[in-house]
Amino acid sequence: MNKLFCTLAVIAALTSCMSSYNLDGTTNVSLLDGRMLYLKVFDTDEMVNRDSCEVVHGKFQFSGSLDTATIAYIYMDNNNLMPLMLEDGEISIRIDQTQMVLSGTPLNDSLYAFLRHYEELQARNDDLVHQHDQAIMNGHDMQQVVPQLQQEAMNIARQLDNLVTGTIANNFDNALGPGIFMIVTTGYPYPEMRPWIVDVMSKATSRFKDDAYVKLYVSEAQHVQNLQNGLETLPQQTTQAVNANAAPAAPAPQPPTPNQMAQPAN
Repeated sequence: MNKLFCTLAVIAALTSCMSSYNLDGTTNVSLLDGRMLYLKVFDTDEMVNRDSCEVVHGKFQFSGSLDTATIAYIYMDNNNLMPLMLEDGEISIRIDQTQMVLSGTPLNDSLYAFLRHYEELQARNDDLVHQHDQAIMNGHDMQQVVPQLQQEAMNIARQLDNLVTGTIANNFDNALGPGIFMIVTTGYPYPEMRPWIVDVMSKATSRFKDDAYVKLYVSEAQHVQNLQNGLETLPQQTTQAVNANAAPAAPAPQPPTPNQMAQPAN
């Protein structure tokens, strides 16, 4: 009896410590009705399905248990609709024709505050091209306009850099830091050690460096950098195969980009 009691007590303790997520979503986009949505997370070296649901009468829901908070994405087919922090608690999602709004848990509130600021700065940067073209059309002195726009572009770049590196550094030891690192770097054409990444990694904690996505991205970026600097070469069998076929030398194959890694497995 005592053994049974102890076993039940352990199970109850483990169950009580288990975290769970619940995502309640609504949408007024009629084209989403009847479509399947997929909740994907990064695992080892690719994005994998964690959950799925159907949009019915403008409503959808994901729910389940989780060991620890992590970055996740909602997909429709191969289209990445939006990122979110998968964490313990009730998460509310609203998708309409112009925006996607997510709230309800601390990390998600922080993530979307970051994204709003990031998109704001990107929009200001994009508007500089419009201001340049408008100045030409209005006959302004471009010798005065161009330096002003260049100065504004540098100012925006500094703000973006501070926003990204500061937010990641403030969240090295929770899921938001690696999550924002993933969101930003998936916009790059291939993994590369940009200055802000070098800066972040020089200050990062062990927990951040050991994150699966961060570790893979940095490894691939360093490999690309070594190839570009001639510090690594292609495997010998690759060179032999090219020569045997008398084919022109091909560019070094690049490792998979984070964008490619984010595609669902076949």
